[in-house]
Amino acid sequence: MAPTVLLEPAGRSCWDEPLRIAVRGLTPEQPVTLRTALSDEKAVLFRAHARYRADAGGELDLARAPALGGSFAGLEPMGLLWALEPDRPLWRLLKRDVQTPFVLELEVLDGHEPDGGRLLARAVHERHFLPPGVRRVPVRAGRVRATLFLPPGKGRFPGIIDLFGSGGGLCEYRASLLAGHGFAVLALAYFRFEDLPEYLSDLHLEYFEEAVDFMLQHPKSLCACIVG
Repeated sequence: MAPTVLLEPAGRSCWDEPLRIAVRGLTPEQPVTLRTALSDEKAVLFRAHARYRADAGGELDLARAPALGGSFAGLEPMGLLWALEPDRPLWRLLKRDVQTPFVLELEVLDGHEPDGGRLLARAVHERHFLPPGVRRVPVRAGRVRATLFLPPGKGRFPGIIDLFGSGGGLCEYRASLLAGHGFAVLALAYFRFEDLPEYLSDLHLEYFEEAVDFMLQHPKSLCACIVG
């Protein structure tokens, strides 16, 4: 039986959702290297790898098997994701467009050489930032420049105003993921975006009061808690 990669959830998951990684069909105690890669929105490649050994039944479950070295060591079920490093120095993994996923590639290689082993199995998995049923609503109300993320379902939800990102612009990925947990989240731009001030020092505090009023008056929001 040829080795196969088991990913749960299968096919796709949210970025903040645990991903189970396992390999079946290996030989007993077989040494293997698992390698992951994804490209960001600027086509910069991020990669990680770790060395493992299958159990006596020829199975490998990252929830039970410690990594023997590589990008990390020890029992780290999600290590192949959090240990991803860019090919470009000092480059940060950012998500600008929450409507598209990151595509994660996972390869299983024979032996403990990350670049020289024979390819045994491969899988592709999508990591999404817009949870199922969450609505993305651009907001241009008065001076407010934002995006509102609403959970699925009827009724009203606890409201959050997300002030994320010290570099300016509109950063949505934390807000979109929070909405998947039952919050109405306003990702609020507050400088260096459209007609907002270029510099943070030119911003007036009344702008945030206007954003709070928007959330308090919205039919889907119960309250407005500001998170920085």
